[in-house]
Amino acid sequence: MDTPALILLILAGLGLLSGNSTVTIAMVILLLLRVTQMHTLFPWIEKYGLTIGIIILTIGVMAPIASGKYDLATLTASFMNWKSLLAIAVGIFVSYLGGRGVGLMSTSPTIVAGLLVGTIIGVALFRGVPVGPLIAAGILSLFISKG
Repeated sequence: MDTPALILLILAGLGLLSGNSTVTIAMVILLLLRVTQMHTLFPWIEKYGLTIGIIILTIGVMAPIASGKYDLATLTASFMNWKSLLAIAVGIFVSYLGGRGVGLMSTSPTIVAGLLVGTIIGVALFRGVPVGPLIAAGILSLFISKG
């Protein structure tokens, strides 16, 4: 029995049942890589996938600036409103947590499985977004590490 393939199928099914196409597509792609003997790509994906994902996420977040939807005046105005200032502070804090999360995930690989399961559950059942492992690891690092 191919246990990793079975786990991927279960997670894809969870994605389908919850209507979360992000989880479903990701699991199907990984399953296809596994069954088509392209599993030699997994070390490369493990090494660079997170970085590539963050690059794509950053492109998506910055696209409104690139398209001209937000100009310099709009961005400058964000420093004049308390809600925008709070949003800036939260953005800084979440980025900090994500950085701590990357560090913790690379130094403590044993917790990655738990973070992934929690993230998949959050994405599949609670309409979360799969950036959860970084933030979850960052929050976890606040509880379990000293620096």
